[in-house]
Amino acid sequence: MALTAASSLQITSARPSIFSAGKMIGAAITSVGSESNGASHLKLSSGFHISPIQRFQRSFMSSPPKYDRVVIKAMSEAGDKQPSSGLSLNLKGKRAFIAGVADDNGYGWAIAKSLAAAGAEILVGTWVPALNIFETSLRRGKFDESRVLPDGSLMEITKVYPLDAVFDSPEDVPEDIKTNKRYAGSSNWTVKEVAECVKQDFGNIDILVHSLANGPEVTKPLLETSRNGYLAAISASSYSYVSLLKHFVPIMNPGGSSISLTYIASERIIPGYGGGMSSAKAALESDTRVLAFEAGRKHKIRVNTISAGPLRSRAAKAIGFIDMMIDYSLANAPLQKELSADEVGNTAAFLASPLASAITGAVIYVDNGLNAMGVGVDSPIFEKLDIPKDK
Repeated sequence: MALTAASSLQITSARPSIFSAGKMIGAAITSVGSESNGASHLKLSSGFHISPIQRFQRSFMSSPPKYDRVVIKAMSEAGDKQPSSGLSLNLKGKRAFIAGVADDNGYGWAIAKSLAAAGAEILVGTWVPALNIFETSLRRGKFDESRVLPDGSLMEITKVYPLDAVFDSPEDVPEDIKTNKRYAGSSNWTVKEVAECVKQDFGNIDILVHSLANGPEVTKPLLETSRNGYLAAISASSYSYVSLLKHFVPIMNPGGSSISLTYIASERIIPGYGGGMSSAKAALESDTRVLAFEAGRKHKIRVNTISAGPLRSRAAKAIGFIDMMIDYSLANAPLQKELSADEVGNTAAFLASPLASAITGAVIYVDNGLNAMGVGVDSPIFEKLDIPKDK
């Protein structure tokens, strides 16, 4: 079963070849996210100011203090000799590999744009059956409007690699996939081979993004999900992240950052999000904590996941109820606005930057606060309550 793209509500369709990205919802899907065409693209290169470093002293019993001041370094370029006047989200000189970009309509694409806006070099991994269409669309300028960065320039993708993260190495690929015409003309697309190619081409990377997932039976209730469908969802949506880190961590620079996309169905019941996808997202979040410990101790790599709200990506639309989930969020979230893919992209850029140097093993919610709600306030049961509403 091949990997497709994920994203939006992190939903993947029962069709094994749908792509989209990032955001979360996925399935054997290699997705790309954007919807970042208009909306708010945070200016990533400057912003918040802090007061000068203050000295402090604390004594515990008779022991002298070990440190007498706090030093905050915000810039990502270690060689910068000029003192910064504030906090700057600067990823110049950094290289990012984003797995799961197959169009300009998902969270993966939005993350790529935000990283590029902050100065990072962009490499992407695209699901093999979607590779030709994606590269052709890029070459013909179909994504040019979506590629516009805050400064007016176009996001550049240095290289696109064919990738099917369902397979770790060539030995894992079954014969029917090897002879499948959708894979004809492509080579070196298993996780191990892609990591080796990136090492050969560029030496190392600093940022790794997992924006793919797939659940071939996502439209089925869990009670009706087959063993094969359940395991396929886990393989494509969760273990694929373990595999990516396993093979890419050796070529990641110390201090690097890895980010994946999850969905609130990992911890709350979302009827309609079936096929084992809720289980896959729960596994992804659990793995994020363990991977943060292992990659942090052994390689000084931070590992976090973003739990994003619903997005109208192609993958999410295929599931059939994305509009309903967006309407529900608008009615019930603390912030009554439609989520922008850019907001997820900007969060990823922050997590990849030195500004998040102490954040790892975390699930970061970017969903207008919907995760904090215990009830749906649009229910008729609450109609007599004086509930604040956006005017």
